[in-house]
Amino acid sequence: MQFFFSVGEPSGDQHAAKLMAELRRQVPQARFTGLGGPQMEQAGFQCLFPLTDLAVMGVLPVIPLLFKFYRVLKMAERHFAEDPPDVVVLIDFPGFNWWVARKAKAAGIPVIYYMPPQLWAWAPWRIKKVRKLIDHILCPLSFEESWYSARGVSAECVGHPFFDEVAEHALDEAFLAEQRDAASRVVGLLPGSRTHEVINNWPRMLHCVDRLAAEFPDVQFLAACYSERHRERCETMLQAYEAQHQTSLPIQLHVGKTPEIIEIAKCCLMVSGSVSLELLGRATPGVVMYFLTPVFAAVGRVLVTCKYASLPNLIADRMLMPEFFPRGRQMEEVDKAGERLATWLRDDAALAQVTAEMQQLRSDVANTGGVERAAAAILEQLAKRVPQQRAA
Repeated sequence: MQFFFSVGEPSGDQHAAKLMAELRRQVPQARFTGLGGPQMEQAGFQCLFPLTDLAVMGVLPVIPLLFKFYRVLKMAERHFAEDPPDVVVLIDFPGFNWWVARKAKAAGIPVIYYMPPQLWAWAPWRIKKVRKLIDHILCPLSFEESWYSARGVSAECVGHPFFDEVAEHALDEAFLAEQRDAASRVVGLLPGSRTHEVINNWPRMLHCVDRLAAEFPDVQFLAACYSERHRERCETMLQAYEAQHQTSLPIQLHVGKTPEIIEIAKCCLMVSGSVSLELLGRATPGVVMYFLTPVFAAVGRVLVTCKYASLPNLIADRMLMPEFFPRGRQMEEVDKAGERLATWLRDDAALAQVTAEMQQLRSDVANTGGVERAAAAILEQLAKRVPQQRAA
């Protein structure tokens, strides 16, 4: 049995690798091909193209990559014709994955969307495309299943894989002990998994750290970088900031230590994204800050219909994680984000209250077993399809 994956986000790479491992456990002879990332390759994935290398968001960053995306799509189309898989599994990355779904449907291959795009937030009118191109959706959160089902789309909630990953990940206790010995308090910095997120948000995070460090000399700031390339980029920008402002910031840069940094941190300053669910899984308060380009801000005012950006806020239906969206050269929103962190660092009771609220929400929604349920749901959909094919 061959499973074709199309995964364009670094977080999706992690989720897909876990899902592949579970599918192989249930179907030992399973074969995995498609478009993905390094963690999937480590799990035994035959990667036709490293799609996660092209992870971008917004309209302008995509334009220089259009021809490359076209070539990758033709590669997938040839694979569907020459070695058709039993199913195509899409994970996030909708701008490109809609086209993969279109090619798969044209080849008569069923399409399942795992971790679907958040259409309910920014593009509800695309539901027509979902009905046409997607056979079944595996939702990570219960309200998503209700939203899709109410619009005539076959969907089921399997749970979010982040909660499995939090529960299963063995923390580096030596690293945690070393950090506890080095600082009385830790603030985590999560600059994002996409390169443009790092470029746009990291300098603004440095601005926050500069002001917080002056008031809280006992705090150590630990940055969780997605890759060594991102660490090097953050290091270069940190050195440039320190030279320009004639200062030295108490920041350590780490790769592969995101769970440990979230676990040990009193609170985090983070880019909006699915990592917010890991903060929920570890009940670590966070402040969301995401830089908006003028074009993205203008489009967002027209498209976005959702009240909140971070998933814990959506689940709780209130501003559990404060959100700030600086634009252009304006620093007011950056200063507000820093001040919210300062409020928590000044007031232990206020921080404890937010932590308790995170713990309560975690106990309500952070159910494990999502990856196992997702694998079982995919196999169930394939089993249903076999009698249909025989009848035809």
